[in-house]
Amino acid sequence: MSYTPRLKQKYNEEVVKTLQEKYNYKSVMQVPKLTKIVVNQGVGIAVGDKKIIDTQVDEISRITGQKAVATKSKKAISNFKLREDMPIGVKVTLRGNRMYEFLDRLIAVALPQVRDFKGVNEKAFDGRGNYTLGIKEHIIFPEIDIDKINRISGMDITMVTTAQTDDEAFALLSALGLPFKKK
Repeated sequence: MSYTPRLKQKYNEEVVKTLQEKYNYKSVMQVPKLTKIVVNQGVGIAVGDKKIIDTQVDEISRITGQKAVATKSKKAISNFKLREDMPIGVKVTLRGNRMYEFLDRLIAVALPQVRDFKGVNEKAFDGRGNYTLGIKEHIIFPEIDIDKINRISGMDITMVTTAQTDDEAFALLSALGLPFKKK
């Protein structure tokens, strides 16, 4: 018997029916779904020290459960002492079961750790049904040992959906359990 993440099971059993009734989709295939989650972290101070990128790759890999890659600069900018192909960030793209597992940990464990958390902003949609969430401190994830980190850094988490509008994407992410701010 294969393992199915809790949120994936919830999507298949509850969310599809709810969204199909709300938006009158003729087919189950029209119901929006989550396609990928991209976790991105800009590490601008890595220009001076190459070891910072390695530690950030390790930390993001621990948080997501998948190997992260270093992103490189596309062009040289002399004012920032930046040359072409220098590592300046870290990213990882999650799909399938790992994506649902990460989203479940984000909703249930990490976001409640944020100080004065009242919900995520509902205005962070891009107009095409994708949602980006900024996190200021990566220490909210339980995989990070606070005693072993050198510096606290933030990250961007982008949830890419097949929704055509922001309203559909909002309904999808709300049904999956993402805690939006109350109006």
